[in-house]
Amino acid sequence: MSKNLVVVSAHAADFVWRSGGLIALATRGGGRVVVVTLSLGARGESANLWRQPGMTMEAVKAQRRAEAEAAAKTLGAELVVMDRMDYPLEVDMEMVESLARIMREVRPDYLLTHTPKDPYNKDHETAHRVTFLAREVAQAHGFEPGQPVLGAPPVYLFEPHQPEMCGFRPTCFVDIGPVVETKLAAMKCMEQGQPHLIAYYRELAERRGVHAARNSGRPIRHAEAFEAVHPVVGDFLP
Repeated sequence: MSKNLVVVSAHAADFVWRSGGLIALATRGGGRVVVVTLSLGARGESANLWRQPGMTMEAVKAQRRAEAEAAAKTLGAELVVMDRMDYPLEVDMEMVESLARIMREVRPDYLLTHTPKDPYNKDHETAHRVTFLAREVAQAHGFEPGQPVLGAPPVYLFEPHQPEMCGFRPTCFVDIGPVVETKLAAMKCMEQGQPHLIAYYRELAERRGVHAARNSGRPIRHAEAFEAVHPVVGDFLP
C-alpha cells in the first residue's frame, strides 16, 4: 500500500539509523517520504570528522549534508535540511511554521520523530517538541487561512539509542527484511561522520527481528521498532 511519511530528524543521520527500513518500504510501495533534518549535527554528532587536522565548521557541514543527501537518495526519500545549529538545537517559530507547511503540503499518513525523553541528547527531545508544535499549527484553521488544514496523522516514535533510559516501549515492529540491504547501503553513506554506529544498528535490526518473530510467529529476521503516540483506530483490533 502506498503511504506518505514526514520524518523529523534532529540530526543528519538520525533518520537513517532509526527508520531507514520503514522509509525504504514506503518509497518502494509508491509512497512519498519527506525527511526534515533540523540540523546537520555538525557540532555534536561529527566527532570523527573533527578529529581530522584543519577541519572547519563549513567542511563538516558540507560532509554531513552530502552524507544525508546520499542516504535519502538511497532510501528514495526527499530531504529538507533546515541547517540549524545543534548541541543545543536552536528553535523558533519560523522553524515550527516551516515544518507545518511541509506537513500540509505532503499530507502524510504518518509522522515519525524522536521520543520526548532522552537524557543523553536533548536535541532529540527538542525535535519531538517541534514536531508536535508543527502538527498543531498545521491543524489550525487560523494559520494561513484558506488553505486545507492537516488532518490527524498518527505519530510514531522511532527507537532511541538507549531505549531503557528514554522510556521507550515498542508498540509495533516492522519487518524490514525486504529492504534491509537498502538500509545497510544508506547507513554506509554515513561512514565518514559516524562509522561506529553502522554495526550497532545492523545488529539492532537483527535483535528486533527476533522480537518481531516471537510476537508474530512469522519468520522475520530484521525489524525496526516504533512506539505509537495515539490510539489506533479501526473497525476491529489491529
